[in-house]
Amino acid sequence: MMSTMSPKEIVAAIKKDHGDINQVLFVGCGASMSDLYPAYYFTLHETKSVRTAIITANEFNYDAPKNIDGQTIVITASLGGTTPESVEATKNAVKWGANVVSLSNNPDAPILEAAQYKIIHGFHESYSAKIQKMTNAVKLAVEIKNQFEGYEYYDEAQKAFDGLYDLIDEQVKHVGPEAKKFGELYKNDQTIHVLASGATWGAGYATASFLFEEMQWITAPMHNSGEYFHGPFELTEKDAPYLLFANDGSTRPMDMRALTFLQRFDAKITLVDAKDFGLASIAGPHVIDYFNPMLLTGVFRVYAEELASKRDHPLSKRRYMWKLSY
Repeated sequence: MMSTMSPKEIVAAIKKDHGDINQVLFVGCGASMSDLYPAYYFTLHETKSVRTAIITANEFNYDAPKNIDGQTIVITASLGGTTPESVEATKNAVKWGANVVSLSNNPDAPILEAAQYKIIHGFHESYSAKIQKMTNAVKLAVEIKNQFEGYEYYDEAQKAFDGLYDLIDEQVKHVGPEAKKFGELYKNDQTIHVLASGATWGAGYATASFLFEEMQWITAPMHNSGEYFHGPFELTEKDAPYLLFANDGSTRPMDMRALTFLQRFDAKITLVDAKDFGLASIAGPHVIDYFNPMLLTGVFRVYAEELASKRDHPLSKRRYMWKLSY
């Protein structure tokens, strides 16, 4: 039976019906897979006895882990809920005996029909709504940790969830001047390098692969802020275009090290920094790492819209998607 319960109720139902779980797999395509990354990162860093992985849907379909069973939770996602690879992955996960939760903005989505549990999230209503899929996935991860192992900082996480949407919707009111500057500075660039770290790596990947490459046809290499120094930094030179997402939390020193190097060689840098948007006002020090990607994703959407406007290239414009069979 399909459930419309909250993340807390879904995890409680799985625990009641199946006892302990030992594995959580996050499965999706494109931006939806990126939206699952913070939840994967939380699970990887906070759970003690739960294996986890994030897997692109068709790789899951063709070469899934062999240990999927009733002690596995598979979390899938698709904004419109019709991505064929993700729908198939959801069906396969159910067939292989996993407890399957799917997230979509479309209440009639095939991906939701295929799953045992569903979460319907917003997207179009506001800037904060655009990160509801990502946030609900993290809520699931927090509940898995708390209900199966106990989570010392559960209340701290709930406080951050409670303040997140309002913080984003307030901050986007003030970024207009910086976003316009970004659009003007980068409107003629054919390449933009993107740097991020920690839980925000997925947000950086989404920005590079989807906001830039898919929606603007701009080549966008994506680098972890630490890995940047192990090869990619050789491309750094005067006026080379870079976007750096800076976390407030554990991996911030990596982001600041990259910023210092970029400044040293006078690269063209846009810094989008969670500290500037007051993340610490809602998220305590034990959970702040996991809330960076939601805040930065919500705020950066304004920058992406300004870039699209300056380039006269709407974010909805495509060359192949929705036009060809592939």
